[in-house]
Amino acid sequence: MKENDIVKALAALAQSSRLRLFRALVVAGPAGLTPGQLGEQLDIPAATLSFHLKELNNAGLIHPIREGRNLIYSAQFEHMNGVISYLTENCCEGRGCAPGNQPATTETHHE
Repeated sequence: MKENDIVKALAALAQSSRLRLFRALVVAGPAGLTPGQLGEQLDIPAATLSFHLKELNNAGLIHPIREGRNLIYSAQFEHMNGVISYLTENCCEGRGCAPGNQPATTETHHE
């Protein structure tokens, strides 16, 4: 993936309503959901919903398919996995981050 594609995807997800929309579509799987179902499930007004769906679509994270009179939106899992792969490809110096091979973290306590 190109860096610009990653930036667009992360920017689209860096907003609470869009993140919630994307997660709902991931849960729905390939079958997807209509805008009406999404709006009802997440309590997002239609005009706002339309704007957020457009942003996620422009970032390549979701895709609408017309079925009769309805638009069905579904998550683009290949693109999502590409973003995740890009972010983690050099994790643990390329050895992969298996459960026993995770980087050490420094815990900080705030009191």
